[in-house]
Amino acid sequence: MMRMMSSCLVALILAASGAVTAGQQPATQAPLRTPDVIFVPTPPAVVAAMLKAAKVGKNDIVYDLGSGDGRIPIAAVKDFGAARAIGIDIDPQRIAEANANLASSGITGNRVRFLNQDLFTTDISEATVVTLYLLPSLNLKLIPKFEKELKPGTRIVSHSFDMGDWKPEQTLDVDGRAVYYWTWPKK
Repeated sequence: MMRMMSSCLVALILAASGAVTAGQQPATQAPLRTPDVIFVPTPPAVVAAMLKAAKVGKNDIVYDLGSGDGRIPIAAVKDFGAARAIGIDIDPQRIAEANANLASSGITGNRVRFLNQDLFTTDISEATVVTLYLLPSLNLKLIPKFEKELKPGTRIVSHSFDMGDWKPEQTLDVDGRAVYYWTWPKK
């Protein structure tokens, strides 16, 4: 009886403290740290151009680093047939928005997931495509991570910002916005 009362008390304390079950984020949770960039949504035409440049298809696992409201992972699965897509964002408010957008997208199952994590520490080794809309300094800061985690042949696509002296294989102009494409490893 005492053990059952203790278990109930622990459950009540966890509930009162705002602890949640795995996979859920409390609405009032602060970002893991200050985000590196402000959220600016990628226009739909640029999303489509990024995924088309990367030739996203049924065997791809797309990782969107700094996924914001989730539009790139959702489009990767819904419009390009990717096997799976994972959005990483440090801000729980963006994760909540992404999950709301996913719920209204019509995508079923677990093909799209959004993780409230730091893109610099999240394991992206299963990615076949990586998408970015970060600042040039952050793109450059990711290169050592790519060296450790990406497999040869992984495609990288960035909206607006390049990677310094690593010349893109393709540069597109989409309504005045640049899209850069590379294949890993860096050449």
